[in-house]
Parts: sequence; structure tokens; C-alpha cells
Amino acid sequence: MKELIYKGPLNSLSFGNVSYNLLKAMYNQDIDVSIFPIGKVDVSSFEERSDDFKKWIESAVKKRYAKLKSDIPTLQMWHLNGSEHRVSSKQILYTFYEMSEPTINETKLAEFQDKTVFSSSYASEKFTGSHSAPLGFDESFYKTDKSYMPNKIHFGLMGKFEKRKHTDKIIRAWIKRYGNNYDYQLTCCITNPFFKKEQMESVIGNMLEGKRYGNINFLPFLPQNSQVNDFLNSIDIDLGGMSGAEGWNLPSFNATCLGKWSIVLNATSHKDWANKDNCILVEPSGTEPVYDNIFFHKGADFNQGDIYTFDEQDFIAAMEKAETKCKINNDQGEKLKNKFTYENTLNKILE
Repeated sequence: MKELIYKGPLNSLSFGNVSYNLLKAMYNQDIDVSIFPIGKVDVSSFEERSDDFKKWIESAVKKRYAKLKSDIPTLQMWHLNGSEHRVSSKQILYTFYEMSEPTINETKLAEFQDKTVFSSSYASEKFTGSHSAPLGFDESFYKTDKSYMPNKIHFGLMGKFEKRKHTDKIIRAWIKRYGNNYDYQLTCCITNPFFKKEQMESVIGNMLEGKRYGNINFLPFLPQNSQVNDFLNSIDIDLGGMSGAEGWNLPSFNATCLGKWSIVLNATSHKDWANKDNCILVEPSGTEPVYDNIFFHKGADFNQGDIYTFDEQDFIAAMEKAETKCKINNDQGEKLKNKFTYENTLNKILE
């Protein structure tokens, strides 16, 4: 039996979801794991039915010190920023990078690991000597076969509000084309957990320019995977793929795996899984600085560079193209479930 120390978060955010699925792959491979959690452990969002797996996680956390040996390798799943802390003498870092210009701090931290593995080939190409291992489809998502809005074309946008993700630009373009046309619906799940409630309300008000649109609704953060699954099943067209820089883009990827049509900016990590057969691709029109003075600050020690951008008319044309395809199941998209699995992710990392 292999022995492994795992260090990472276990919560309802995207990093927590990746951790949970990697640990499940380790459990399925009967790896003897000691878990050193980053932050509070909260796996309630996954609604795991297997008591054996839940007990395995609890035991791996509880007995982590009793089983500690310096020669057992550590797999840490975390940001580059903060990855310098080691549990054992050998550490593999699995991480995400979205920007275009690695800083000296980021480069040194990547070199500090015994091995650094990124989630995309785009990121790996930015760091000499690194590797990549693509993410997998979360098997807790499934087709519900419910009927949600049979008489409308339902667009969805999921992912925290950020300049990097072009949230504002996407919604404004959708309004220009479909606002108050009740043959169409847009549902947004864009709450940013780092914003206060008043900030989020102000952001939405600015996007809508004080006007009322009866065919747009904004959901709160969805804490349960079952709620996210319902959201993904309810939409016909995903817009989250228009993000300007991603480490993988789980919502858009998962939607595509469920047979939905995602409109995707053909850049960064998207190139590892999205193509003209399984998505509606939009070519970038150029790049722009990522800095928003909220999450990204010019001259900071981390997260520097540009994101890809797009022409609004190209995006509107892609939405119109998606209208003609969206009521037909995306069979090519569903094939991604077999190609990209967390078992493959884990095996690639452990190589």
C-alpha cells in the first residue's frame, strides 16, 4: 500500500471540491493517507452517501500526527502563495495559475517544491521544469432529466464576480441582446464571498444601470453540490466560459460534461478541454491588464499580467449560434466525462 500525506482545504469552495475528489480517488486506490487540512474541515456540501468514505476522511485527519514520518511524500493542493510550508521532506505541489507574467516570488515558490504540477498546460508552460495534470469531472453531478424552462432558452452564468472573469461585460452584452425578451432567461450565480452584501448589491445595480429586467435573476451562493447540479441541469447555454483567465473553469467544464453548450473564450486552460466540436468557441480579440485594485494590484508579489478579452459583437454572435444548438444534447461534451477523471488526475500527479 502506498503512503501519502495530503495537505489541502476541505470546504464548499472550488479548492475544497478538488481536494474532495482527489481524496476520493486516493480512497478508491487504497492509498494510506494522512490528511493535514488547510482551514476548517467542512464536507457537508458534498452530501456524501458513503459512510465508509466519510469515516476514512475523519480517521485520516485524526491520526495524521500518529502516522507522521519525514520520508512520506506530501501532496499539497494550494496556491503558490503559501506553498512554502512543508509537512515532510518531499513535497509535490498541485496548484493553479491563470496569469501571464509569473513574478519572482511565484517562480521561486514553484522551484522550491520537489515537483510543481499545474492544472493546465497553459500554466505549466509559464514555469520551467513544471508539469500539468488536468482536472476531472465531478461524478456527484448527473443529469436530472427534469423539465425546467421548456418554453424558454435559459442562459446561465456561474462563478464569483471578478474583472478576470468578465462578469460585468458578459451580463451587459446579454442584456443588450436579450434584456426583457421573455423568450430568454438569464440566471446568474455570481456572489463573491469576499464582498459584503451591500457591495454585491451595488455591483449588480451598476450592471443593470438602475433598470429592471424581468428575465434576469440572481441566485445567492449555492452551498450544496445538489443545488449546483440543479442549476447546471436547468440551463441550456453556459456563459461562464467567457472568462479571460482560468486554471480550468469547473462550472463551464461540468456543464459541458452534462451535455450543455458552453460559450468559451479560446484561451488559457480552456484549450485543454474545449474545442469546436464540444463548445461554441470565441477567439480572443486581444489582452488587457487584470488589475482591478480589489483582487489584483499592479506591482504586487503575486498575480501579475494580462487576461484575454473579446469583442462584444463576437460574443453576441456566439450566443445566437448557441440558440440553434442548445436544445440538442451536446454528445461530444458528454464524452469529456470519460477522458477527464479524478483518477487520471491523481495518477498523473503521482507519476
